[in-house]
Amino acid sequence: MAYKTINPYTNELVKSYPDATSEQIEHALKTGNELYKKWRDEPVISRAATLHKIAELLRKNADELAKIATIDMGKLLSEAKGEVELCAIIADYYADNGPELLKPTPITSRNTGDAEILHQATGVLMMVEPWNFPYYQIMRVFAPNFMVGNPMILKHASNTPGSAAAFEKIVQEAGAPEGSLTNLFASYDQVSEIIVDPRVQGVALTGSKRGGQSVAETAGRNLKKNSMELGGSDAFVVLSDADVDKAVDLAWRVRIYNAGQVCTSAKRFIVADNLYDEFLKKLKANFEKLVPGDPMDPKTTIAPMNSKRAKEKLQGQIDKAVAGGAKVYYGNQPINLPGQFIQPTILTDITSDNPEFYNEMFGPVAQVFKVDSDQAAIDLANDSELGLGGIVVSADPQHGKTIAEKIETGMVFVNSFLVSLPELPFGGVKGSGYGREMSQLGLTAFTNEKLVVTAQEPDWNNPAGGLAIFKK
Repeated sequence: MAYKTINPYTNELVKSYPDATSEQIEHALKTGNELYKKWRDEPVISRAATLHKIAELLRKNADELAKIATIDMGKLLSEAKGEVELCAIIADYYADNGPELLKPTPITSRNTGDAEILHQATGVLMMVEPWNFPYYQIMRVFAPNFMVGNPMILKHASNTPGSAAAFEKIVQEAGAPEGSLTNLFASYDQVSEIIVDPRVQGVALTGSKRGGQSVAETAGRNLKKNSMELGGSDAFVVLSDADVDKAVDLAWRVRIYNAGQVCTSAKRFIVADNLYDEFLKKLKANFEKLVPGDPMDPKTTIAPMNSKRAKEKLQGQIDKAVAGGAKVYYGNQPINLPGQFIQPTILTDITSDNPEFYNEMFGPVAQVFKVDSDQAAIDLANDSELGLGGIVVSADPQHGKTIAEKIETGMVFVNSFLVSLPELPFGGVKGSGYGREMSQLGLTAFTNEKLVVTAQEPDWNNPAGGLAIFKK
């Protein structure tokens, strides 16, 4: 696997990185395992100051880090700066709240002893992360598990090696012990070998369904706990009572953010028939205002796709959808710039027999559907192999909440941009994977939930304890 940064705006090769060696992999496993054993005997709170230091360094180096991410994968510089700040927020959150959230949980039991659940570290974790948010995807797993005491090995996307190296450098500069986070430019075969190693106790992956299936198969065969976030084809439901101007103002932003390359961004816009025509007209008007260009330039409002490969894949999907009967309401025209640009595009009339109906379009393409009832909107939203997030827009928040409760996804936001904050659990169902990151759920995703019962002395006469049968 070739790890290299190719600027998606200029198409120029910026830097190539050497593949991981067997010696580097063994060193990562050895140092990680030794650190795990050391951390087991240290209190959780002892790591909080280092995590706060990481947040401080992220903010101090925000401009430089943002430029690295923009050159790696092409996102707008302003969005890259926002990503760095979100990472700092996550680090501070777990440093502040991790020790309290990881305290033993007492259990009221009929047993004569005191029962509690300990939330303990399990060992080295393997992280496999994607390119679209090259810092945030790491931090979602790193911050909680650093507090827990699980050392981590990172395999990042092959087109964002600069971001991976920069994140690792921040961790090192903060004074984190060697082995806390080790970035490896590893191949997928090497990732499989790492997962199999008995020193590794868990795997966290964000990526494609195909990649997730492969890694989950290896993890499952070796009885390694794993979490999978595998993308989404999220529904944006506009109910008949919605304010269409507010709905569109939210819709175009969620579809274009990060050039549409967001797992949780709305991709299927399901609009009540009384608002459908007006919604389309106003969505088009917003798309027409977008300005492609250098993502470093603050005047640019639509960035290039992350790579030539990504652009060609999305264009192929648009072509297949149109050949299958979809209509282009707006867009799908070439952009006369050297970078990997796709013009923001609106597709309509996509039926269930269209070859792209069930596929995620990872880029600035909005698929818009017309429905004649709330139930039809729910049915269409749920007619998906994926189930990550979703948005419902309604003039009545309670009406929106009622619809949201019936949508089969891991997250739904009513009248709101789908935000990612450390206190909110992140994850999906169905083909979007399983497990949760962030919040307390993410903090304990790779912990040993160990029961400890402490009794003053055995109660041999207590049949509930199951010990009476041993009394002689």
